[in-house]
Amino acid sequence: MGRGLFLLYGCVFLLAAGTCFAGPVSNSRTVPVRIAVEFMDHAAAAYVARDKGWFRAAGLDVQSYESYASGMALAVALARGGIDAAYICLVPAINARVNAGVPIKIVAGTHRQGYGLAVNGKKIRSVTDLEQPEIHIGCVREGGAVDVLLLHRVIDNFRLNPRKVLSRVRRMMPAHQLLAVETGRLDAVFMPEQWATMAEAAGFTMLLTTRDVWPGMDVQGSVLVVKEALIREHPDIVRKLVAVLEKATGWLNHHRREAAAVVARQLRMAGGSAAGMVPDTGACSAITPEVILRSMNRMSFTTAIDPRTVQCIIDYMAGLGYIKKGVKAGEILDMRFSGKGGRNE
Repeated sequence: MGRGLFLLYGCVFLLAAGTCFAGPVSNSRTVPVRIAVEFMDHAAAAYVARDKGWFRAAGLDVQSYESYASGMALAVALARGGIDAAYICLVPAINARVNAGVPIKIVAGTHRQGYGLAVNGKKIRSVTDLEQPEIHIGCVREGGAVDVLLLHRVIDNFRLNPRKVLSRVRRMMPAHQLLAVETGRLDAVFMPEQWATMAEAAGFTMLLTTRDVWPGMDVQGSVLVVKEALIREHPDIVRKLVAVLEKATGWLNHHRREAAAVVARQLRMAGGSAAGMVPDTGACSAITPEVILRSMNRMSFTTAIDPRTVQCIIDYMAGLGYIKKGVKAGEILDMRFSGKGGRNE
């Protein structure tokens, strides 16, 4: 437990860089809702819904729309309060609930898969090359989604020497990793989408993704979480949030190219001061509809959640020592609000 708390609160400094985009002003008497998203196309449906005005159309008074460049930073923001609902990777959501005691529930999924290992193909030909002492590796903080779902799974599945690999991992935000790729300071990067595809666009090779290291399991990527108080006091708002997510997910699955253009535009608008972004690196200008489309095609967007998959990830996190053992998926899942059972692939 102590290790998990350290991991969550150790990145609290990131909150100072969080951005807030004012939501549409509403004259209705609905309860204001404060939403947060990750600065990634993991939250594509949320970006689409905002762009299309579907939150307002559903009668939601979105008071603020905050953007964070990593799930860990967003998890800390949830712990400190001021956020009612968040589109966040499953792993930091579990950390927030279990380690920090944040009273949240997962009410829907947003996507599956969405994490990749991109490498300098001139230096790395196979996964075992990661053990070489001259190879410089980048990954997010310990306990982050890519650290759990990809880095440690690669070590386990390919029977790599943990000491040889982990001792040379530089813990960086995704935007920092991309800058290091462009300046030749990293040879391999474990990154979430859209960052992994951006590294590929910068000249790296996508060596593998979560599909390669979780055989037979469609890895749950991100989820929609809401505060338990919102469920108790305003279940109608939660139902509307899920309905908007389902609508946006269905739309982007049928209009993938147009959705990529929308998400790219929204990310460029948000990225200038988003937490974890590096000023003047050109990262935002590199977020093009083509890159986002390629990135989105590496994921499956659905609001459906398989509790068995969530439990598998919980157990794996416990095995790594990131959370306590014995946590059950049912403690964090509340799937009552999905009008379509979440099946909108």
